[in-house]
Amino acid sequence: MEIGIVNQLSALAHPKRLDLFRLLMRRYPDSVSAGEIARTLDLKANTASVYLSTLRQVGLIRQDRVGVSLFYQSEISAMRDLVGVLLNDCCQNRPDICLTGPYCEARSEASQPPYNLLFICTANSARSIMAEAILNKIGADRFTAYSAGVAPATGPQTEVLQMLREQGHDISDLTSKNVDQFTQITAPKMDFVITVCDRAANDDCPIWSGQPIQAHWGLPDPVHINATASQATLAYRQCYDALTTKLRAFVDLPIETLDRVSLQHALDDIARGIAA
Repeated sequence: MEIGIVNQLSALAHPKRLDLFRLLMRRYPDSVSAGEIARTLDLKANTASVYLSTLRQVGLIRQDRVGVSLFYQSEISAMRDLVGVLLNDCCQNRPDICLTGPYCEARSEASQPPYNLLFICTANSARSIMAEAILNKIGADRFTAYSAGVAPATGPQTEVLQMLREQGHDISDLTSKNVDQFTQITAPKMDFVITVCDRAANDDCPIWSGQPIQAHWGLPDPVHINATASQATLAYRQCYDALTTKLRAFVDLPIETLDRVSLQHALDDIARGIAA
C-alpha cells in the first residue's frame, strides 16, 4: 500500500502531470481525448503521452479506446483512497489539522432552499444563458440561477433570446457576465456550480466560498456550428431541450434529504443522462 501511495504522490509531484490530473478531475465524469488534453495544456503529443502513461501506471487514470482515438478519465476510487490515507494516517483523521481554508466554510443555509446555482460556459451567450432562464422558470420556488463566462461575449446571442422568449421565459435580466464577478466577497454564495461547456471546465476553477457542489454537464456549442439557418435553429433547440431534461431531473432531486456524496453522484448521473 505504501509503495503505491509513494508512487502516486511522485506522479502528481510533477507540475504538468498534476495539471493533467486536475484537468481530468474537473471534466469528470467525462472522458477526454488525448488530443484535447495536449491542446488544452499546450503539450506536444508525445509529451502528453508520457505523462498519461505515468498516471495510468500508478492507477490514477484509466484509458479507453474508441475507434482509433484514446480517451482518458480520472480514477475517482484511487484518488479517494489516496486522500483517505493522507487524512486518516498522516493527519490522524483530525479535520482541525487537515481540513482548513475557504473550502471548509460552513453554510448555515446549506439544507434549506432557495439554493443559488451558477452555470458557467465560455462566452456566457448561449448554453449558460439558456440554463439560467430554464432553471429560474421551472425551479423558481426553490432555486435562484445565475450564469457567467470565462471569456464573456458582449451579450447573449440574438437567436437564444428569441427562442427563450418564444418558450415563455423572462429575458429582461439576461446579460453576459464574467465569472470573476461571482468570486467577489459581495457576490451571492453558491450552493451549486455547473459548467456546461468543456472549455470552461478545462480552466482552473476559482476558489468558491461556501463549499458549493460542482459538476460538469458538457454540451455542444450551438453558436459555432457551420450550418444553414434551419440547422442552426435546430442546434439551439436541441441544446435547449437537453438542458431542460437535465434541469427537470435536477429540480426533482430531494436535495434537503441528500448528503454531499449522494448529491454529487446525482449530479454526475444527470451529466451522463442517467435517470435519478
